[in-house]
Amino acid sequence: MKILIVKMSALGDVIHALPVLRYIHQLHPEAEIDWVVEDPFAPVLAGHPDIHEILTVRTKYWRTLPTMTMLGKALKFIRRLRRDHYDVVLDLQGNSKSGLFTLMSRATKKYGFDRRQVREWPNLLATNRRVALGEGEHHIAQRALAVARAAFPGGDSVPQAGPLHVDEGARQRIDALFSEHMVKHPVVVFHYGTTWETKLWHVKCWQELACRLLDDHGIRPLLTWGNEVERRAAEAIHAATAGRAIIWPRGTLPELVALLAQADIVVGGDTGPIHIAAAVGTSTVSLFRVTDAERNGPAGEEHRRLQSPLPCAMCLRKQCDQDDQCSRSIGVDEVCSAIGDLLSLPSNDSKIDERESYAGNH
Repeated sequence: MKILIVKMSALGDVIHALPVLRYIHQLHPEAEIDWVVEDPFAPVLAGHPDIHEILTVRTKYWRTLPTMTMLGKALKFIRRLRRDHYDVVLDLQGNSKSGLFTLMSRATKKYGFDRRQVREWPNLLATNRRVALGEGEHHIAQRALAVARAAFPGGDSVPQAGPLHVDEGARQRIDALFSEHMVKHPVVVFHYGTTWETKLWHVKCWQELACRLLDDHGIRPLLTWGNEVERRAAEAIHAATAGRAIIWPRGTLPELVALLAQADIVVGGDTGPIHIAAAVGTSTVSLFRVTDAERNGPAGEEHRRLQSPLPCAMCLRKQCDQDDQCSRSIGVDEVCSAIGDLLSLPSNDSKIDERESYAGNH
């Protein structure tokens, strides 16, 4: 059986769709599963044992080209897509872009979301098996699994995250960097950045959190970054700790996966690295402002999802006049408590008692 998954972007959404692979293979271990994905996110799928072939597209780049050139690129990919006779296509994206490739495939059974759940209505023209979601299928991973269950009924439940392949060469490079930077466990990774400014936790909160981990527990956070804005934020956090935090060198996507797999806990917003960490089995503390923690966040006892308490939270706005207030609305105490709970660290109260006892005896 040949199956095509169409889940092209973004990084976190691609990660959320991974449980579909495990679900299908428990029912059809002989199935060949191909995956259509945007080129920047393809490395996170590379080497996955349940994927037969990764078909990459570059639609963002194609749109910068002259019209005829763009059409030529798209048609070349569609010819490649139609070379294989897929039995089933699962369109887990639900927009016009994914609908184009779903429509152009040669599969007879094309599964996707129904009118209430589809992101863009033209996608409905591409599918001929439309799946309605139940009340318990709120999380993004559950939505993807609902489509897979409709196509392949009868499978057992699977974990809501992962599994995600970790490249051995990338793992070895991270081991070498751990030795170079004298990284010791527990390893706590901070990832400041997100794709939306309104998802960011305020940099001053990150600074305070880093100082408290260092001062109270001697934990040197590793600060990851992926662009210049994130690098400057990492530098600001690093400076606030008097250089004790570690600005992690930017590497490849497989190296980021390997780093997060070796961490003890990852702290970040609604962003790809948080979802990668969950997919490789690492505990997370995730911070949600304009998006829904229950819908997007890692689930399970090894994760803590913190939602902004503001009444306007989960607004899905990319710009807001109350952004500064919202960015500080999740307290540092709350994040410290979540980290301490997951790592079984002494509470802040016990640390204060230790300091007072020390002061009284000297």
